[in-house]
Amino acid sequence: MSALTEPAAGTAGPVGPAGEPATESAPGYRSRHTLPFRVEALRQLKRRRTLVMGAILGLLPFVLVVAFAVGGTAADNNNGEVDDHLNLMDTATASGANFAATCLFVSASFLLVVPVALFHGDTVASEASWSSLRYLLAAPVPRARLLWSKLVVALAMSAAAMVLLPLVGLAVGTVAYGWGSLKLPAGGSLAAADTAPRLALVVVFIFVSQLVTAALAFWLSTKTDAPLGAVGGAVGLTIIGNVLDAVTALGSWREFLPAHWQFAWADALQPQLEWGGMLKGTVISVTYAVVLFALAFRGFSRKDVVS
Repeated sequence: MSALTEPAAGTAGPVGPAGEPATESAPGYRSRHTLPFRVEALRQLKRRRTLVMGAILGLLPFVLVVAFAVGGTAADNNNGEVDDHLNLMDTATASGANFAATCLFVSASFLLVVPVALFHGDTVASEASWSSLRYLLAAPVPRARLLWSKLVVALAMSAAAMVLLPLVGLAVGTVAYGWGSLKLPAGGSLAAADTAPRLALVVVFIFVSQLVTAALAFWLSTKTDAPLGAVGGAVGLTIIGNVLDAVTALGSWREFLPAHWQFAWADALQPQLEWGGMLKGTVISVTYAVVLFALAFRGFSRKDVVS
């Protein structure tokens, strides 16, 4: 008879009599086939918090249209006079493309942080709070496979949230203000044909800059059984980073804060595309994210799972 025993709670697969990982497995068992991405994605898409967050991001452009209809913009209130210090809010009603860029501008520093923290902080911690985590591992789903499946789905949903907002904003803005060139705050404009690539670059950079929040929330999710604690902790530390970046006394040390580069995407909305700030921000964000993701996988692989 085989010396295999039932897997203990919290283990990634069958174990031998002494507790060591067994070298045999059930016929047909393939660890890479456990917890498929499609199954995990469908589970997360049906969650109420996913639907609520999608509704909030989808409704924001409509709220802004109403706000601009009631109060107008600074450019409108200048009676057509040229302002040398226009910003994205001042050019929001110039075209659908300007409106989409404004939607990103008003949401990048906080609103888009929330879904990223929510999708990543609610991954492992929610399973632990439902007392289903140990049963997933005893299925058996290897720990690395479980984390990888949940991380990929969380990243995909975060990317979808960041794409949803400008797409809805572009559609709503085009209906409200018409399709046309992208009026640049620094002066001049981009042809309509060049608008989509520039906006796509902005979305990509915002997604990359939010990887720090994603990794922080994911790491916290592997450390606690409280999803709200992981989500709140990631959002709170992101806010602290923004506060520290505002402390000018830190000087050049602020350049090591991910928050310092969060609006570097504005360089993509210049007559001449500037890459310097976005490249520096990407390096900082990816570096922090890789370290935090590594800590999450390393810590969870050794964690005594009892939830």
